[in-house]
This record gives sequence, C-alpha cells and structure tokens, in this order.
Amino acid sequence: MNTQIPASGLERLTAQIDLGALAHNTRIVAERAPGAAVMAVLKADAYGHGALPVAGAALAGGATELGVTTIDEALALREGGVTVPILSWLSTSGYEAAIDADVRLGVSSPRQLADVVKAARAVGRPAVVHVKVDTGLARNGVAPGEWAATRAGLVDAERAGHVRLQGVFTHLAHGDVPDHPFLDVQRDALAAVVADARAHGLTPELVHAANSAAALTRPDLHFDLVRPGIALYGGVPVPGTDFGLRPVMTFAAPVILIKPIRAGDGVSYGHSWIAPRDTMVGLIPAGYADGVWRPLSNRIEVAIGGRRFPQVGRVCMDQCVIDLGPDGGGVAEGDTAVLFGDAPGADRAADWADKLGTIDYEVLTGVRGRAARTYTGAP
Repeated sequence: MNTQIPASGLERLTAQIDLGALAHNTRIVAERAPGAAVMAVLKADAYGHGALPVAGAALAGGATELGVTTIDEALALREGGVTVPILSWLSTSGYEAAIDADVRLGVSSPRQLADVVKAARAVGRPAVVHVKVDTGLARNGVAPGEWAATRAGLVDAERAGHVRLQGVFTHLAHGDVPDHPFLDVQRDALAAVVADARAHGLTPELVHAANSAAALTRPDLHFDLVRPGIALYGGVPVPGTDFGLRPVMTFAAPVILIKPIRAGDGVSYGHSWIAPRDTMVGLIPAGYADGVWRPLSNRIEVAIGGRRFPQVGRVCMDQCVIDLGPDGGGVAEGDTAVLFGDAPGADRAADWADKLGTIDYEVLTGVRGRAARTYTGAP
C-alpha cells in the first residue's frame, strides 16, 4: 500500500531517522565486542542523522561514550544535556571550553599537548586526554619520531597536575578489510606504544583502535573500547557480509506531478533519456542540491509501494523524473517515493555508493539542502 503524504506537505523531502534501528545496531556491535566499552561515533552531525537524537538512541542501545571530531560538536552535545564521556580528536583551538565542559581531548603531537597544557593552566583544572598515535595511516596522530617527546611531555604534565592521560588510540588504515595483514602491524605498533608509556610511569585506562568493521570481526583489536560509526547507521562495514544491521535513514520524497509523454519525447536537460514509448512520468522534488547526485542520472530506481521505477533524464538541482510506465504503475500524486532506505524494494545507501564509486558514508552525509530530518522508533 502506498504511503500518502498530506496535501499540506506535498513538497516535503524527508530523511526519516529510525532511532529504534540505531539502538538495534548499537546492540549488535556491543554483542560482538563483549569485553569492550562502546564509543558511538557521532561526527558530522552523526553522519547526517542528527547528533543529539542519535546520542540518546546509541546510549539506549549500549554505548557508554561518544566520539566526535570537533570541540564544537562536543559542546553542542553538552548543551543538549548529554553528560556521558565525550572525546573530540581533531581540533586546534577551543581547549579551554572543552576542559571546562569535561570533554576529553585527542592529542596528536607534542606541540598540541603544549597548547592543551596551557589551556588547562588557564582553566585551573586538568585536561583529560587521549593521545593518538600514528601507526601507519599518516593522518592525525603522533608520528613515530615524535613519540618520545610526546611521552616526556605527558609525564611532566601529569606530574604538574595539568593533564590526565586516560587513553591511547589509533586509526586503522585497512579497517574495512578484516584479514588485511597491515591490521596486525598497527595492532602491534599500538601495543608497543602503550607498553612504552606504562614503562615510563603513565597509566592509560583505555586503549582503542577498532572501527565498525574491526569491532564486528576482529576481537584482537577490541582492546578496552571500540569506536563504531557506519555500523550504527546501518551501513555496510564489510562489503558482502551481513551482520543484521538495519538502515537508519530512509530518504524519501512525494511524487508531486504525474503526466503523460509521447514516444520520442526527451526528458530533462540535454535529453539524455528519450521515451521509447508513450508513458507516464512522475516528478520528485529532490535533486543534487539535496543529495541525489547528478552522476546517478539514469542509473537508479526508486521504490513506491514496493515497486521499483527507474529515474530517467538528468538529475537537476531541485528535482528528478521517474518513468512510471504506460499505465502509470498505480502511482498517484502524493505517493511517497523512497530513494534509499528501509522500505520494500528500496535501494540502500551502499547501492548508490557502488554506482558512484564511493562509500555509503559519503552518500549518507551528502543528504542535505531541503531534506527535513524526522524521527521515529523508540530506542
């Protein structure tokens, strides 16, 4: 049965977020990593799902900590009433506000550590830090040649009461390939840094490395805490493997216009699709400004009432067209077209990613513009 959208909302494009599915996915990760705490990764506004409501659902599903990229993201959660531990790992300023709000700080160099120490002095309370070590990704993280200086700085800062080293962590370079040999290299490099830190009197409580894929498949990488991201949102952490995760975002729009066209008529800019027969077409108010990528033109199908209909012609900034067939496919104006998500016959974000040569992370975070987030499901 087709979902009907009230007449007053005929132009409403939605990203429907199922918080129950998110809590379910969190529980799956927690069950696969029974000896580790779960830090739900909520960076980029929870992968475009809305950080504050997602935080509540993830915590209801068994997460005990939250991870974000920037201090501003962490402070927004604090302002929203979130009191659990939050780690921010990619900021170069705002340390005073973070320390004052009890936000843990990722440290990636001796220079950054010095800035955090300065901020702690100004605030008058110690900063809680997790030092990130570069074990082979060559992104943020303490370079191997700077570890000794960073370690010495941590020892001095702890003795002075300006810093408490709570964690040591790294980021995996091949995290979506569970049997990749470089994961062993990074695991051993992280363990060596932790052993060295402890040999010099430091006492990190939390060691962590595992992303979604490693949390689900590599117990040797669980350490004390796992950091799932894409798995929470029902993405595909390991291509070809089904972990029972449910899609959280359903990207949908109403069909706002249906009309007949004749065989030989061209559709949309450039007439990249010519009708091969008399047919009915439907108009959907969603385009590349909203997250329907232009390179998907003529390459995707939408689901309406469990049936699939091809998108035809070039995707425009604000709209795209679907071919309903000569009989109109039983579709009426106001029916809901699911672009991707949890609906009969619908694509998943990963299906779009495969066509685009990217990953579902980029598809999910790319839903933007006029798409209104709506929330369903009790966590």
